[in-house]
Amino acid sequence: MGRLGNGIRRGVILLLAVSLVACTAVYRNHGYVPRDEDLEKVVVGTSTKQDVANYVGRPSSMGLLTGAGWYYVGSRFRNYGMREPQEIERNVVAISFDDQGIVENVEHFGLEDGKVIVLSRRVTDSNIKGLSFLRQLLGNIGNLNAGQLLNN
Repeated sequence: MGRLGNGIRRGVILLLAVSLVACTAVYRNHGYVPRDEDLEKVVVGTSTKQDVANYVGRPSSMGLLTGAGWYYVGSRFRNYGMREPQEIERNVVAISFDDQGIVENVEHFGLEDGKVIVLSRRVTDSNIKGLSFLRQLLGNIGNLNAGQLLNN
């Protein structure tokens, strides 16, 4: 019974150790934000888009319609156990350009500056609500007009 008791005791200790390790936080980084040393090379009023591309690289996000701004976004997420991942840090660098492609402004934003924006979805409503697949499939069988089929 002594060997069995030691085995059970070791198994319980191993199970507790594994469960504690499983509950440790896991951190993930997403995106890219240029370093401050690289951003110092960008001079407002004199640097061009090509200069910015050379100093800090091209961004993954640009201004939507005119391309007047470049946005560098980096986020850090914490995943703790079985919980949903939580964004704990966000850095956004926005570089705006004038019409000639000269740097107009360099701004930094953090998670505390962000706002939750509810996106509206434009979905076309269909008139087939409540109809089963078979009813949709077989619903037009009686609507065929033999006269129309013969005239075509």
